[in-house]
Amino acid sequence: MIYPNAYFNKVEEITIEFLKKNKIKALILDIDNTLIDYSQNMTKSVEKWAKDLKGQGVKLYIVSNSNKKKKVEKIAKILDIPYIFFAKKPLKSGFKKAKNELKEKEENIAVVGDQIFTDVIGGNRANMFTILVEPINEKDFWYTKWKRPIENRIKKKIRGKQGE
Repeated sequence: MIYPNAYFNKVEEITIEFLKKNKIKALILDIDNTLIDYSQNMTKSVEKWAKDLKGQGVKLYIVSNSNKKKKVEKIAKILDIPYIFFAKKPLKSGFKKAKNELKEKEENIAVVGDQIFTDVIGGNRANMFTILVEPINEKDFWYTKWKRPIENRIKKKIRGKQGE
């Protein structure tokens, strides 16, 4: 439940080849510290990555726990993709809504995010492929900071398994 199916340093490392190999047709994306940093900046490389995947036929959808609609809407508009804000991850409802709108089966959807306790557990509970990425930067919201040391211990185990 706490382990992702895949682990990358950043979203831009998730390639079309990797997605095809794993039969992934759609990505559910987190925003904070996954697509944007604490100051709400998104790099051109993230924009290009999203555009390239969409050009290859991969569907993208934002599912964010942020209750700041304007922030989520701004990123969704830049990337030209649908979104859900205040999703209450790891509850399944946001993932289910995105799945229904994406019109894909659970096994063909990957959840991409920087947090184990929201993105990975939520995606696993929704029976979707899960991809954990490193947070864009170390600065976190207060409600995320306390979880990072626990997540770092889990990530150490994941890295160990990848090295085997």
